Amino acid sequence: MEKYTVQEMKRFMKLYFIMGSNNSKLPPEAVLLEALKGGISIFQFREKGDDALQGNAKRELAKRLQQLCQDYSVPFIVNDDIELALELNADGVHIGQDDESAQIVRGKIGDKILGVSAHSLEEVEAAILAGADYIGIGPIYPTITKKDAKEVRGTVLINDVRKQNINIPIVGIGGITANNAAPVMQAGSDGVAVISEISASSKPLIQTERLLAAISDISEKNKVFSRK
Repeated sequence: MEKYTVQEMKRFMKLYFIMGSNNSKLPPEAVLLEALKGGISIFQFREKGDDALQGNAKRELAKRLQQLCQDYSVPFIVNDDIELALELNADGVHIGQDDESAQIVRGKIGDKILGVSAHSLEEVEAAILAGADYIGIGPIYPTITKKDAKEVRGTVLINDVRKQNINIPIVGIGGITANNAAPVMQAGSDGVAVISEISASSKPLIQTERLLAAISDISEKNKVFSRK
């Protein structure tokens, strides 16, 4: 596959939805379909934690969710499971600092999208050198979705990265809602990543549209400010 440009990746980061089968009371396929209709720009299959599916059940769910993403021309990313990503010919993978090194993963996946979670400027720079296409920074706010989440740091690291004139696409994650997304975007993030804000909603379509409207409004205000 052709490698995406930086500008294309920045557009993908706008509203990044992450979900596994254990993140929602509704069927995951139904939630993802509503999120796609609502305008998410990229999706990450993250099947981890309590009651996560394993083996063939995980693989079959991934295939169904991938097909939905393909129907809407939205990139399908697999969290951590490189073998599954390659088997499904997913659009990319996302890894954390405790997973296999970004350099090794890049060698395995070729030109597929590589996302890396980072919690310091040094980790951001190392990920870029290893060939990361985007960086996930967080947790911005307190979150209960990820039990292994790092210490909350707000938007400090996003600010630090942009002050270094590093232009890599960034997505903020962790406790982000339509009501608190503004500081994340204003700090220099290209978008926000959410799990429970959409997956735990009884009306995923409406919640997705609400998030997208909030982010779009902030983006427009930032453009106006930058021209002044």
